[in-house]
Amino acid sequence: MKKRIALMGIYHETNTFIDMPTTLDDFQDNFWLVGDQIQAEYAGAHHEISGVIEVITAADDMELVPVFYTMATPGGMIDKRAYEAILTELWRHLDQCGPIDGCVVVPHGAGVAEGYPDMDGHWLTELRRKVGPHIPITGTLDPHANVSPAMAEATDALVAYASNPHIDQRIAGLKAAQLMVRILRGEINPLQKLVQLPLAISIEQQYTSQEPCRSLIASMNQWAGEKGFVSASLLLGFPYADVAEMGSGFILVADAQNLDKATDDLQEVAHRLSDYVLDRRASFNGEKTSIKQVYETLPGLAKPVLLLDMGDNVGGGGPGNSTILIEYLENKSFTNVFTCLADPNAVNVAFSYSPGDRFPITLNTAQGNWSTEVILRQLSDGLFKEDKPKHGGFVNYNMGKTAIVETLIGNTLMLTSRRTPPYSLGQLTTFGLAPASFNGIIAKGVNAPIAAYASVCPTIVQVDTPGVTQADMTLFAYHHRRKPMYPFEDVNHSDDAGNRSEIS
Repeated sequence: MKKRIALMGIYHETNTFIDMPTTLDDFQDNFWLVGDQIQAEYAGAHHEISGVIEVITAADDMELVPVFYTMATPGGMIDKRAYEAILTELWRHLDQCGPIDGCVVVPHGAGVAEGYPDMDGHWLTELRRKVGPHIPITGTLDPHANVSPAMAEATDALVAYASNPHIDQRIAGLKAAQLMVRILRGEINPLQKLVQLPLAISIEQQYTSQEPCRSLIASMNQWAGEKGFVSASLLLGFPYADVAEMGSGFILVADAQNLDKATDDLQEVAHRLSDYVLDRRASFNGEKTSIKQVYETLPGLAKPVLLLDMGDNVGGGGPGNSTILIEYLENKSFTNVFTCLADPNAVNVAFSYSPGDRFPITLNTAQGNWSTEVILRQLSDGLFKEDKPKHGGFVNYNMGKTAIVETLIGNTLMLTSRRTPPYSLGQLTTFGLAPASFNGIIAKGVNAPIAAYASVCPTIVQVDTPGVTQADMTLFAYHHRRKPMYPFEDVNHSDDAGNRSEIS
């Protein structure tokens, strides 16, 4: 008889410094998938769910049981009633599935709900309680997860994406599913260890193809390989969450056929990794480059320049409506720049005109209003697709009603009804815009847009802009984070790695 493997997930990256809550509508308007709808959306795509589907459906002795998956665009704390309604839906569909032999879960790892600060730890613990201690649970994580001991204790093996930008989500899904298959076939007995560092890697230092993360990942993989671990993941962490588990770390998974050896090996590698990071802690903090500093270098940079608006990072919960960068460039008469702004009211105004019309418009931003005159170039439904693996693994995008306008000095503003992260060149090319033709492209992100824009932007600059995702985490008021934690405080640099990290 085939082993029945349930697939489920609640996925949200929560920025607790945003006042506006994430509601049930935010989930239902994004991804709210039940049963076979999950396969219909993700089969053959680039998402971690795609990898899970691929492995389980290809195994003759396994049966995939898709249960429930929901996701909302990163934003503020999830409303308590919304989270509890989601849980009710998840458990209802799980109960209808009948007996299962294993669970593959798809949390983000940085979810926070009102009353449930460790949201992912909560629902995974509840899942463990429901299925019992002997049903294996494996799953995937976004490396921006703030992983708690509860999350690690409730699961057998968690695998984070290895890249930022996240272009290997499908691969992470393959690994999590392959681990499940091997567990159910009796080939491995996983033992998982969480390492919570007293350090949070600064957001702009989290680009995994460059230092300092590149060498850290290489060392982690080398040491894990020497010990024969079945998985090793770097947790970059998500600094915009005021919770106890905020920070960077690792998840290591050994095969505990020999329990004593696996335990010792995990502890040894955990200490090595802790020492490695803390000995180089200054390199993980990074330097912040102001708008003025960036502007002074623009004339000599190869065009188009990708200007990463770190303070309004949609992928970190930013509203996607900050005009700080484009206003600065307009005031300096720097022209032929593209930016995308989420402003449904401005879109409605634009839709009352016809292409070619010139009209005044006021854009509402977190920093105040910006009024300017524009010429309407195009109106559209805002739908586009991405057929290559880019950050997020999405295929179908919906920006809602969209207007493309041009300022009087020649900068292009794409005004959208829905916040849309800049993860695909299709956001421009679908609507007849040529990315390589611009002098500058403002993308509201930190590292994620690089996967989409690096092929057309010879110069990439991270700009230290203000906002709810500003790069300097020490400017936020935390009340629940662990202490000491670098860069807020220096950390004990003793020879005892056990005093320098929390190794669970």
